[in-house]
Amino acid sequence: MESVRDDSKLHLSVEETKRDDAYSLVFKLSEDDPLIGEKKRLLSLNGNESERRLYISRSDSEPSQWAKDTIQEALLFARIIHLDKTELYFGSVDVPLEYYSPKNELESLNSILSQIDNLISSSAHKIIDSLQKLRDATVDMIRDFGDKNSEDARFEKFNCGPEELLLEWGKKHGARTTLQIAHVEGAGRGLIASEDLKVGVSALEIPESMIISEELVYDTDMFHVLEKDNRISTETILLLWSMKERYNYNSKFKIYFETLPEAFNTGLSFGIDALAALEGTLLLDEIVQAKEFLRNQYDDLFPIIFNIHRDIFPPELYTWEQFLWACELWYSNGMKVIFTDGKLRTCLVPLAGLFNHSLCPHILHYGKVDSATKSLKFSLSRPCRQGEQCYLTYGNFSSSHLLTFYGFLPNGDNLYDIIDLDIGDDQNADDSRDHYFSMHSTHMVRGTCLSTNHDLFYYGLPYPLLDHLRVTINDDKMRPKAFKCFYNEMEVLNMINSIFSEMMDKLGGPEDIDRESLNWDLKLALQFKDLQRRIISSVLDSCSTGLELLNNQLNSLTQSERAKERNQSDGLEACGPTPELEN
Repeated sequence: MESVRDDSKLHLSVEETKRDDAYSLVFKLSEDDPLIGEKKRLLSLNGNESERRLYISRSDSEPSQWAKDTIQEALLFARIIHLDKTELYFGSVDVPLEYYSPKNELESLNSILSQIDNLISSSAHKIIDSLQKLRDATVDMIRDFGDKNSEDARFEKFNCGPEELLLEWGKKHGARTTLQIAHVEGAGRGLIASEDLKVGVSALEIPESMIISEELVYDTDMFHVLEKDNRISTETILLLWSMKERYNYNSKFKIYFETLPEAFNTGLSFGIDALAALEGTLLLDEIVQAKEFLRNQYDDLFPIIFNIHRDIFPPELYTWEQFLWACELWYSNGMKVIFTDGKLRTCLVPLAGLFNHSLCPHILHYGKVDSATKSLKFSLSRPCRQGEQCYLTYGNFSSSHLLTFYGFLPNGDNLYDIIDLDIGDDQNADDSRDHYFSMHSTHMVRGTCLSTNHDLFYYGLPYPLLDHLRVTINDDKMRPKAFKCFYNEMEVLNMINSIFSEMMDKLGGPEDIDRESLNWDLKLALQFKDLQRRIISSVLDSCSTGLELLNNQLNSLTQSERAKERNQSDGLEACGPTPELEN
């Protein structure tokens, strides 16, 4: 899980203007943003550069509509500020979009809210009432957006058995929460709100002393033996510690380890049938390579350890199966956390590992221990109602990554489900092209149903890819100038169609089998293959529709040219025969 908050992208300040009784909110793009060039280009299409100034009044009689309109204007700016590289690649090149992704929308609204809260808390301005109205409008927009994108879930049972003991153990060691543990149908365990929770409220707080990190192993015999070996990293030592601590009945974390599943059921545990079902997908290679890497690591590591330190590493606790279990534990539950000493560490956070992932989460940022309370806070970026499952984001991951390392496919359209294309840069391409296009050295596609523009010259496909292929087309063919553009477009779409037709052939047709009785891994493999088919099918459909549009344009243009030729011919005949020249 990855979510270290970055507040440096958007800056908001209040400045007094020369107008009477007027102030302005000033939004600024950070110059440290690595994507600043692309974002400035998009901002310029709205008449902005790296700054947006919105004027507000000190009057307390402003209607609520003013606040909504002001936040909407700010949101146009904030959306672009918070775009990541993938969102920029698939975003519009003509005008900024009104919506990019659930994550982008929530981050944009919350960044505005955070800055407004900072201004209100300073109490140094004469426009507190106006700022409060802006805050209320922002919170309303966050709530409405969350309601439109909420996920329904059925809970099989609440706080029972080991999970109840885990919650009590956490509270005993300083954890604070307004959540309950539940078994969620189709998702395993999850966390449910026990009361209505507002934006900004901490749904869970874990003291730094409860977090499992490398600090715990520094005083163990294991660490003093392994630290001398440069081949063994701190992360590997944590794996080894986890394998042994799992069976340490005197461990402080005994209850935590007892409530962990016997099997994590991630892609790393796929059996032969599930792997065979992935034939034709890149995911098959990814899983096989990941598992081979772990197996090689195990084979290199344990003969040395067993031969020299058998007393510290009893072989029965360090089998290949136990090693794979520990790897899956850290892959699926590990979080990157910045501690109060400023160091970034990969950790296990008891209770927090029970959060499930969502494409529209309640919790966006959770990666920094609060220096004042010495606790890791999981604060809400959108409201969570009583009885609703509280989600966080594991990161901007594709479904293939989530399946491999977490063991599930997310609900809804994952905007990070992309297919990378091995299309090299054309050395003969025009270097004078716009920086926006020339900067993309890699290209990709995703489901074209996610695109808002399927018009001629767009087709629902990413524009950087289309632009790249256009400049690779051999333009020396003898064609009328008026027709050349359309023929080139057809060649581009035929290239894409050829690539994805081959991909679809490798996947084969849907499996006509009853999936209810299948093992969990085979079910997941077939679901992923269905997802790949949908993405590829959407690209092929877009190519087909685009070619039809181009053919219609060519037919129309051909008829127009023929009509023009007939008119010219009729005009010559009306002038009579051409007189013969005298000798």
